[in-house]
Amino acid sequence: MNISLHIDELVLHGFASTERYRIADAVEQELHALLSEHSPSDLGRFRTGNVPSLNLGSFHLAQNASSKSIGAQIANAIHGGLMK
Repeated sequence: MNISLHIDELVLHGFASTERYRIADAVEQELHALLSEHSPSDLGRFRTGNVPSLNLGSFHLAQNASSKSIGAQIANAIHGGLMK
């Protein structure tokens, strides 16, 4: 099974610009892990085609959260948004 997901722009407010690549890498890794868990029969539950935007709302992070944990939370929010 092949899944192709392209995120043209991910807008994050309140994060240091120096963290953007670490957070982006963590998002990619976590999304890969989450999407790899699905069987072909799960695909019907995903939004398909061009999704012009996906508002994931907001969530709380620990004060000193690592880029990896921030990326994981973002990836989980994206995954949840795609499953609606």
